[in-house]
Amino acid sequence: MAMTFSDMRVGTGFDVHAFCDDPNRTLYLACLPWPGEQALEGHSDADVIAHAACDAILIASGIGDLGAIFGTGQPQWDGASGETLLKESLRLVREDGWQIANISVQMLGQKPRFLPRKAEAEERMSAIVGAPVSVSASTTDHLGFIGRKEGLAAIATALLFRP
Repeated sequence: MAMTFSDMRVGTGFDVHAFCDDPNRTLYLACLPWPGEQALEGHSDADVIAHAACDAILIASGIGDLGAIFGTGQPQWDGASGETLLKESLRLVREDGWQIANISVQMLGQKPRFLPRKAEAEERMSAIVGAPVSVSASTTDHLGFIGRKEGLAAIATALLFRP
């Protein structure tokens, strides 16, 4: 039986966080710690890659978005890891009958250098999601707050389907 158009949905998610000066915080990207790199400020671990992926799958499913589900007004998510938020997003989406076909995430930042850990990031995210996750990174050629090394952003696209 062929899938119909209503069996698939696409969602786009976005997240952005400023760098912080707290030496006790750890940078997390793609559910991986990045020791020795400047951490991001946030209500949770500020993992822009995981958060953008969460936003994309929640939006595609129609359940809500990152801010509605895990907003700063909800203290139970204070300090939560990107992995925790991603697993909870997956649970909600799957509970609603959706499966993930794939997720693509692009991080925007001048630092850290992402390419050396790209394969590790994709492997980790794919293992959590249970579907292919591609992750890439780009700079802004030193333009804007990202170019001034004030923070990071990520944009994600997710394809969901109902089996």
